[in-house]
Amino acid sequence: MKHNNHPIVLVKRRKHKKHEGSHGSWKIAYADFMTAMMAFFLVMWLISIANPKELVQIAEYFRTPLKVALSSGPRSADSESPIPGGGDDVTQIKGEVKRMVDMDAERGKLDEIRLKRLRERLDQLIEADPRLKALRPHLIINLVDEGLRIQIIDSQNRPMFKTGSAQVEPYMHDILHAIAPILNDIPNRISLAGHTDDFQYASGDRGYSNWELSADRANASRRELVQGGLDGGKILRVIGMADTMKLKDRSGGDAVNRRISLLVLNRKTELQIEKENSESDAIPIGNADSLKTITAPEMPDAAGENTPQPEKAVTATTPPASPAVSEPTQPERASQQR
Repeated sequence: MKHNNHPIVLVKRRKHKKHEGSHGSWKIAYADFMTAMMAFFLVMWLISIANPKELVQIAEYFRTPLKVALSSGPRSADSESPIPGGGDDVTQIKGEVKRMVDMDAERGKLDEIRLKRLRERLDQLIEADPRLKALRPHLIINLVDEGLRIQIIDSQNRPMFKTGSAQVEPYMHDILHAIAPILNDIPNRISLAGHTDDFQYASGDRGYSNWELSADRANASRRELVQGGLDGGKILRVIGMADTMKLKDRSGGDAVNRRISLLVLNRKTELQIEKENSESDAIPIGNADSLKTITAPEMPDAAGENTPQPEKAVTATTPPASPAVSEPTQPERASQQR
């Protein structure tokens, strides 16, 4: 019985319970996150395809308070100030002026955003393509008041066209074919302008000159863009500027003046060009003989009484026809021209 005096030791072992069901809770949170992301990208896609009028309406909807929207009250565009009058009318006669949305301003903002994105895409394309990256010194891309201007310039050692002609060099071909598909992604139209240096042909302006050369090079660039995938209907204008527009801080004979300027037009500039070149309301005149005689009005005398004055007839005369000059074939240009 002597063993009964020893203390009894009890050992308690805790059993670790498994957290059943907790291993799948992250899936619910992840599913909620993916749903939110899908909704976000859906909203971004809808905004990107909306026209300016729809965007203004969407913005107006979110500016309208919920209480006003539910009760069919006045929108946030209507002033609710308890003070009568106000605004620009200091006499407080006309009352407060209802806020109007300037659609032209909204379109201008959207144009600016769209052109900035285009510039970013062009920069990314140039950096990603080794051929274009090597030609980066020949590209000048900047935003101007008329839109986004892309200038492809010559250098003394690497011209974009054959000497004195509109035949495109392979470097120019690569640039135009690379940027053509990107220009299709925006609705803006395009203006192409050709420029030359101030070295003249031997015949001067009487025959084939810098005017024809710059226009031919601009049109050759248009053909290359269309072959590269550009929609031909996006070209609004192709012009030749000869040597009238040299680059800033450059002499007229510098190689960089030989360039093609591709202008992605904003809406305002596009409308100005269309208005400038649209059909006018003037009455066409077949010949000068059909012009009516214009008579000068009678002039009052010093006493204020009208005295009969002899009518002075003013008739239009046609200038003598200049002798016809046959246009010579394209001569060789000065050797300095590349």
